[in-house]
Amino acid sequence: MSSLPIVSITRRETFSACHRLHSPFLSDEENAKLYGKCNNPNGHGHNYVVLVTVKGPVDSQTGMVMNISDLKIYMRDAISIPLDHKNLDQDVPYFKNVVSTTENLAIYIWDQLQKLMDKPDLLHEVKILETEKNHVVYRGGSTYPRKKFNSSTLHTNHQNVSSDSD
Repeated sequence: MSSLPIVSITRRETFSACHRLHSPFLSDEENAKLYGKCNNPNGHGHNYVVLVTVKGPVDSQTGMVMNISDLKIYMRDAISIPLDHKNLDQDVPYFKNVVSTTENLAIYIWDQLQKLMDKPDLLHEVKILETEKNHVVYRGGSTYPRKKFNSSTLHTNHQNVSSDSD
C-alpha cells in the first residue's frame, strides 16, 4: 500500500476586537508595570489576522485534505461569530479569568476549532498576526507543564513587555 501525499491548507480570516491586558493575579501596579500601555483601563483594539492551517493526506477520491468550504464554516463559528467586534474580556466567557494575550487567544481559537471539526486531528496550526510586527503561532498541546502564576517571578528591570506592544 502506497502512502498518500501530505499537504497543508491555510485559510485567512480577519476580525476586530478590543481587550485589556490585565491579570487578576497581579496588583494594579504590577499590571501597569508588566503590560504598560496595553493595561489601559479602557482597553485598546486590534485588527487581527488569523491563519488556520490543516495538514493531512490528500484523499484519492476528493483530491482534498479538507473541503475549504468546511474550514470556512469552522473558522466563522470559532472566530468571527464569538470574537469579531467584541470586547474579549467582557464578551467572551473564556477570558473572564484568562488574560487576553494573543498567546491565550491562539489557544482559545485552537480549542474552539477542535470542538467543531469533524476531523480535529487535521488541525495543524493557528497563527495570529496581532500587529505588523507581532505574530503568535500555536500548534496544540503543551511542551511545558503549566504552573500557577507567581507574581514574585516578575522581572523588575523590564517595563512594557506586553505581547502586543509595538
